Amino acid sequence: MRTDGHFALQQLQTEILEAIALGSQFDVIANLLCTRVESLAPGVTCSILLVDENRRLHSLAAPSLPAHYCEALNGLEIGPGVGSCGSAAFRGEPVEVTDIATDPLWSSFARLALPLGLRACWSSPISDSSGRVAATFAFYYPVQRGPSAFERQIVDACVHLCTISIAHTQMQQHNHHLAYFDQLTNLPNRRCFDEAITTLALGAAPSFALILVDIDHLKSINDSMGHMVGDRLIREVAQRLRDSDSAGVSAAYRLSGDEFAVVCDRCRDHDELAQIAHTIRQRMSAPFECNGNMMVPQVTLGGVVYGPDGSDAETLRQNADFALYHAKETNRGSYVAFDAGLRTTIMQRVETIREVDQALSEDRILTYYQPVVRLDTAEIVGLEALARMVMPDGRIVAAGAFSAAFSDNKVASRISERMFAQIARDLATWIARGLPIQHVGINLAPADFESGDLEARFLAPFKAAGVPYHHLVVEVTENVFLDGLGEDVAESLARLRNLGILVSLDDFGTGFASLTHLLKLPVDIIKIDRSFVDQMLTDAPSSAIVEGLMGIADKLGMRVVAEGIENAGQAERLNELGYVLGQGYHFARPADFNSTTDLLQLFAQRQSQSPVVAKGWAEAS
Repeated sequence: MRTDGHFALQQLQTEILEAIALGSQFDVIANLLCTRVESLAPGVTCSILLVDENRRLHSLAAPSLPAHYCEALNGLEIGPGVGSCGSAAFRGEPVEVTDIATDPLWSSFARLALPLGLRACWSSPISDSSGRVAATFAFYYPVQRGPSAFERQIVDACVHLCTISIAHTQMQQHNHHLAYFDQLTNLPNRRCFDEAITTLALGAAPSFALILVDIDHLKSINDSMGHMVGDRLIREVAQRLRDSDSAGVSAAYRLSGDEFAVVCDRCRDHDELAQIAHTIRQRMSAPFECNGNMMVPQVTLGGVVYGPDGSDAETLRQNADFALYHAKETNRGSYVAFDAGLRTTIMQRVETIREVDQALSEDRILTYYQPVVRLDTAEIVGLEALARMVMPDGRIVAAGAFSAAFSDNKVASRISERMFAQIARDLATWIARGLPIQHVGINLAPADFESGDLEARFLAPFKAAGVPYHHLVVEVTENVFLDGLGEDVAESLARLRNLGILVSLDDFGTGFASLTHLLKLPVDIIKIDRSFVDQMLTDAPSSAIVEGLMGIADKLGMRVVAEGIENAGQAERLNELGYVLGQGYHFARPADFNSTTDLLQLFAQRQSQSPVVAKGWAEAS
């Protein structure tokens, strides 16, 4: 026969289950349970303690116990003699102590309980879905006794309700973690970042700053070394950002595959932000071991400061993107702070990319050729292929006018594919006509190497057109090697060289590590940058550099082409210094296929001439 007490217990269960169903967290449920149970069982003081992953106790709910008592329990490690609750959690079974004053389980804690009038304690463990003891449910009594039958029913019901609530809370926490945290790095994700920045901005924080961090060449690493290595690199970068709190970083987030964000909530200006960025870059510079290989994370950063760079979340995020984008396109591996002028620069670049993309779709990207000649005879020994774009109004513009488009890897790769196909077709035509064409230099951009399939894309059109590879020269600049792809570039060039293709280092002398590259790279030809040639007749240092570079190249067994020859005086002086090959407007401007065909018919070096004169681009000396 059911009593009023049993009916009240049933009501309690219904109330608690409804609260759980509405999404109440375990701490709310615990306090509600304790309050209701103490009304249901007069004379009982109820307590719920949490047991953390380190097996330590923490007071969760105890509405009738004083704060100092609850505080004294916080941090206690469970064990065989740690009161009723610590012992129950340790054993994984209920522990009844009918006399706190004399029971050995309470020998170290009786002095805390007895002054409060607590004479007995019965505690039951509460397990989570994995079977781990996650909490304890305790009844304290003001007299020396154990639980009644009805109290046992109450505790059984409450332990069951707590188990349900813990499972529900853990599921909510798991779902929250999935929604707000990145699974690979365990960093907060973009959603969490967006909410955090919005909160900071709306709160009118006195000062904070934001840095976006991008891992350089992650796709290339994934393609060449596998996604396991790429994931290891991502986790390493995440850990170093997480550990950067001493550098002024208050929180780190993973926004996408290769992009992170750090918030600096005590940063007041761009000087402080630049120092934080510098420290982050320093921390990234240390190598780490991955699958037997040593790797060094390479990152590019862009930063903004709340206030001068925006006072709302959307503007700050956008301007940080502008800064990062500019850093990636102009100097990978660097840090760029946002400046209002960046917006215009970037928008212009975006518009240029759009125009070139449209030109590609409308077949308005053409190949022009500039002759490489012998300085002593002015005979053509080779050509350099150059991209030109036909504007909607019919004007022909040089690549310099749309160079910004090459910063977009997709567009740059499309330009290269268009050029490869046109060059292959033109070379095949000249060979079929019996014209004495020796070599055509073809420029390769960083994007060509980043794609991971350069050799297949480059060779396919020439193989299809039946063009022998010995007619080809690939030209690269130092930017290709300074962009974090040095080893991959060198390996690709070596494989092309093994097929009989020559390699030329273009714009030589303008980069800080040119001489180093000559020692490391598979280079057959170097092309002296026009900036030295332009000043060699009026500037003694430039003249000395031109002369010295010729000597270095000669000792290394490399052929040299002087670029940007504009007048006869420059050509004569270069010839005096030992230069054999050159190109520039003094001899010919870049021209289309038909005009180049005419030039080859008139001025190409004939193979039937004397052995010295007939030497080609690579052999001329």
